Amino acid sequence: MKDENKEENYTHILKYTGIFGGVQGLNIIVGLVRNKCVAYLLGPSGMGLVALFNSVVNFVSQATNMGISFSAVRHVSELFEQGDEERITHFVKVVRAWSLLTALLGMLLCVIAGPLLSSKTFSWGDHTLHFMLLAPAVGLLAITGGETAILKGARRLKSLAAIQVFTIVISLIITIPIYAFFGQAGIVPVIVLGALTTMLLTIRYSYRLYPLQLTGAKGILGEGMEMVRLGMAFVVAGIMGSGAEMLIRSFLNVEGELDVVGLYNAGFMLTMTYAGMVFSAMETDYFPRLSAVGNDVEKLNMVVNRQSEVTLLIVSPMLPVMMLLLPVLIPILFRSDFLPVVAMAQVILLSMYVRAVYLPMAYITLAKGDSIHYFMLEAAYDILVVVFVIVGYLHWGLTGTGIAIALANVCDILLTYAYTSIRYQLRISSSVLWFMGIQLPLGIGVYILTFIDNAVLYWGMGCLLCLVSMMISIYILHQKSSLWTALVEKLKSRFSHHA
Repeated sequence: MKDENKEENYTHILKYTGIFGGVQGLNIIVGLVRNKCVAYLLGPSGMGLVALFNSVVNFVSQATNMGISFSAVRHVSELFEQGDEERITHFVKVVRAWSLLTALLGMLLCVIAGPLLSSKTFSWGDHTLHFMLLAPAVGLLAITGGETAILKGARRLKSLAAIQVFTIVISLIITIPIYAFFGQAGIVPVIVLGALTTMLLTIRYSYRLYPLQLTGAKGILGEGMEMVRLGMAFVVAGIMGSGAEMLIRSFLNVEGELDVVGLYNAGFMLTMTYAGMVFSAMETDYFPRLSAVGNDVEKLNMVVNRQSEVTLLIVSPMLPVMMLLLPVLIPILFRSDFLPVVAMAQVILLSMYVRAVYLPMAYITLAKGDSIHYFMLEAAYDILVVVFVIVGYLHWGLTGTGIAIALANVCDILLTYAYTSIRYQLRISSSVLWFMGIQLPLGIGVYILTFIDNAVLYWGMGCLLCLVSMMISIYILHQKSSLWTALVEKLKSRFSHHA
């Protein structure tokens, strides 16, 4: 029975990591298509307006949503694990009440701060009306966040995947015609309609699961204070992270030039966003499962280590492939003058092996509601990465920023593991260490090849090491998961049915 449960854990993690990683990949592909179309229809200035308006909407949303979209997942998940439908239904009311409150707060702030946002964001013209018209988007995002948290806590993973896919497709269908007909005048309507689409899709699934109830709302806001405290720690940590990135970009702009900032952004996006597709399942699937563990130390270790093992096995073959292909991919994704970022990105990719193990343990403090220590750990990382990047750039230029981020990631996992092992008795499994011991040297081998000028050796040995890494991961996952067998059986039954 224990072996069966172990196999089910691997199968579940592998399945939903694949699903949400695939959705993230689709999002990136559609995003590239959309950006190409928007660039053609609106030009550079129009794209700049889109980026500015979106950044303001996201900032106001994050500053006013009190982290409900994240912290509510923990509480709903705990109740879902206990199977207490009455308490779940009641707490869903609490989440929706707080979501409505934060929606109204965000909209009000957007309207009141319109003149300030206009003067601080633009050096020309009066855009106050634009920011006031964007207020509904902020409110819609708050409602969507609460409903999404309910679906995550109730483990409606297929529904969440469907929402993301529909949102990606519909956003493309909405965006292109409006920009084609209205040009830059369509930017605000596109942002609001996009937020409305996402909200309608989300409530379609969440209201079907837990219908909207307006009775029994008296005094309900007071019951959500623990959720809000955890959410605020998440929000403040996010603001600190944004502040750290702003400091880094400001420093690079002063010490280097604007081109250096652009190169840094490209390298950061390639590694932390594209390589992070596999990590997208963490918040959607893994966090609710971890939150439901409670105080069971053995189960906590099992859930964290299983997630680390599967994530490491999935992401490991991707990293050497990306390292090898970066000189080819960058001119395709950007332009040939972005090639100086290759060395920086390759170093950061090496640290992704560590990040695959770090992220599952980083969620423990949030799953336990340990908001203060979560904030302190995040603050320590933000300070480290700013200091390391400054020192790295001053000594080794853009490549030094890659080294700095890699070192900050290593320090982060050491600090987080030290804390979680003492407070929660977390122990990294021998399987995680074994998989890391196999895959990391292969990644280092490919990295060493990037310094070799011989094209035959570079591509020949590089492709061989990538193939070995891929075969090892496939073999281990095949041994530990029944997903492949289930897929084969499903295909056989479908073919026999048609025959």
